[in-house]
Amino acid sequence: MVVDDHRLVRVGLASVLGSAADVAVVGEAENGAHAVELLTGGDPLAADVVLMDLSMPVLDGVGATRALQAARPDVRVVVLSSFADRKQVRDAVAAGAVGYVLKDCTPEELLTAIRAAAAGHTPLDPRVAGALLPARGGPDPADTLSERETEVLRLAAQGLANKQIGRSLGISERTVKVHLGNVFRRIGVTDRTSAALWAREHLPAE
Repeated sequence: MVVDDHRLVRVGLASVLGSAADVAVVGEAENGAHAVELLTGGDPLAADVVLMDLSMPVLDGVGATRALQAARPDVRVVVLSSFADRKQVRDAVAAGAVGYVLKDCTPEELLTAIRAAAAGHTPLDPRVAGALLPARGGPDPADTLSERETEVLRLAAQGLANKQIGRSLGISERTVKVHLGNVFRRIGVTDRTSAALWAREHLPAE
C-alpha cells in the first residue's frame, strides 16, 4: 500500500512497484488517517507492506505508523521520506516502522527495501542508519548553521531562486549554491522542498 499526500507521487510509485512481478499495489491513501481507515476498518486491505510518507495533513506518517502498529502489527511499515535527520528517523522507528528509505533512492533500491520488509528484515538507507546509534550529545542541526546559512535557508524556504537570494543578500549565485549545499548536508535533506519543510518545522519564526 502506498501512502502519500501527493497524487502524482502515489501514481508514480504505483507504476514503479507494479512493474515488479512479485509486488502488487493493493491500495493508496492520501494521508495517515485514510491509510489507517483502509487497513483497520471494515473489510481491511490485505497489505503486507505499507510505504509511508511522513509529512502529511490530517495524520502524519509517525501517527499513522503508531496506530497501525497497535491495530495491525502484521503490517510492515517502510517510511519513504525526503528527511534524514535524527529526530524524524527515531520517531518513525519508535512508532513501529521497520524500514526507512529516502525518496532519492532508485526504483530497484525501493523494491529491494519492500522485499526485505516483507521477509521480516529491517531495510535502512545507510544515510539514516547512523541516526539510530546512541546520541553523542551533538548540537542541534539548527544551531550548527551560520547566520548567513540560516538567511539563505529562510529565503529558499520562501520559494526564492538562487539568483533572487543572491540579490537579496548581496552575494553571488555561486555562493548561494555553496551555502545551500552545506545546509542540506547539515540538516540531512537532499532537495530544496525538503529543506523548506525542515525550515518551517525547525527554525523559529522571525
